[in-house]
Amino acid sequence: MTPIRLIKGFATVGGWTLASRILGFVRDAWIAAVLGTGPAAQAFIVAFSLPNMFRRFFAEGAFNTAFVPMFSKKYEAGDNPGHFAREAMSGLATLVLALTLLAQVFMPWLVLLMASGFVGDERFDLAVDYGRIAFPYILFISLAALASGVLNATGRFAAAAAAPVLLNIIFVATLWLVPVMGWDPGLAITWAVPVAGIAQFALVWEAARRAGITLAPRLPRLSPEMKRLAIIAAPAMLAGGVVQINLLVGRQVSSYFGDAVAWLYNADRLYQLPLGVVAIAIGVVLLPDLSRRLKAGDAEGSRHSYSRATEFALALTIPSAVALVMAAVPLTSALFERGRFGPEDTAATALAVAVYGIGLPAFVLQKVLQPLFFAREDTRRPFNYAVVSMLVNAALAIGLAPLIGYIAAAVATSAAGWVMVWQLWRGSRGMGDAAQFDTRLRARAPRIVAAAAIMGAAVWGVIQLLDPMLQMQGWRYLAVLAMVLSGIVVYFGAGALIGAFRLSDFRSAMKRGR
Repeated sequence: MTPIRLIKGFATVGGWTLASRILGFVRDAWIAAVLGTGPAAQAFIVAFSLPNMFRRFFAEGAFNTAFVPMFSKKYEAGDNPGHFAREAMSGLATLVLALTLLAQVFMPWLVLLMASGFVGDERFDLAVDYGRIAFPYILFISLAALASGVLNATGRFAAAAAAPVLLNIIFVATLWLVPVMGWDPGLAITWAVPVAGIAQFALVWEAARRAGITLAPRLPRLSPEMKRLAIIAAPAMLAGGVVQINLLVGRQVSSYFGDAVAWLYNADRLYQLPLGVVAIAIGVVLLPDLSRRLKAGDAEGSRHSYSRATEFALALTIPSAVALVMAAVPLTSALFERGRFGPEDTAATALAVAVYGIGLPAFVLQKVLQPLFFAREDTRRPFNYAVVSMLVNAALAIGLAPLIGYIAAAVATSAAGWVMVWQLWRGSRGMGDAAQFDTRLRARAPRIVAAAAIMGAAVWGVIQLLDPMLQMQGWRYLAVLAMVLSGIVVYFGAGALIGAFRLSDFRSAMKRGR
């Protein structure tokens, strides 16, 4: 992939992901207004988290980590990539279908595993009922993840990046229909989950067919290629399991502190906007690109791709992290405080937003560093690093909970993220020139940090100036908009002035992404 196509890929995926995250905010704000942070809201959060947890474990984590590099190399060499993709889909479908059937039987135990603090009140039974409805989503979204991997490996990013938008459109439409049809809101949005999964899979399946790869079902078989795929995927699956254990620990801790499950969920949604836009764009585009370059022995091209991905990550993530820390309260208030979501919920959620903001650069940098290993089909070392990160997360979340309450889960998540980054960076030191930063990045990185610091000071000043407006129900939206626009202008102005980046870089990326 040429540098132009690489940046175009970042822009295309980032643009669609931004649209998805904005719709996701509409969805989450609407859910918070309708359900608040009470039993139905917490039950839905756990039920929706279950298929998503296993999706990241099997499909987006382990399976695609192994599948995308292998498929990319077969596609580059013209070695019957379609046959390989169909075999992989059959194996994945069999595995996930079996998991879905087992989950229906063992749903009470899964809910217990996710949130044992629910036992003894109405949240538990609701979460079990909602979980059984929502869990089949994993089947469709796992197959959609594989089809998306095919599209990304062939340089076709738009359909795969647009698929998550469908999920949020279906959620928003369902929430709009709830009062019109007189539906139970908790049940309605839970049924929207599997419906959205079917829609997402249909979109990317058709896009893959048009790209020349028809993912027709067939009986699974353990061919030599599937054995190799399983051998590579196994450590990544274990690594994905470690990441999900981190999430489980955090949710278990929060389930014992009142409405903390909802507080942390909403905080997670807020920091997921920059994380999703940047990290997903990098993860989707960089892994197949590095795989092809390493296959061709292009060390200089690999270094360029790695450096541009890191530069892209820092330029957008560092200011986002500063903004989340400095403006956590006004952002949370404007986005969520309405209906049954009150000021006390805003304060608790904003604290978690600020803590997650500290970890945001680490979460994104992981997506830059991991492809260095996965493109070399090295999934064992990331697994080992993830185990260490898991232990740090568990020790901090459980150990700090008696002292600082629910926020221990967020502190542990951010700290474990930075531990993971340090390990990945240290492990990549022996990979040669392909894993080294180029001169341009080394010059620009400290200037990006300086520009973000200038922006943070400006945002703080705007908050102090507009504080009366931020306290007024109708005016707070305009005040937050002014705060955000001021931060954007100051960051990009300061960054261009001190040489952190050139504004033409962003304009070019946006034009190429259209």
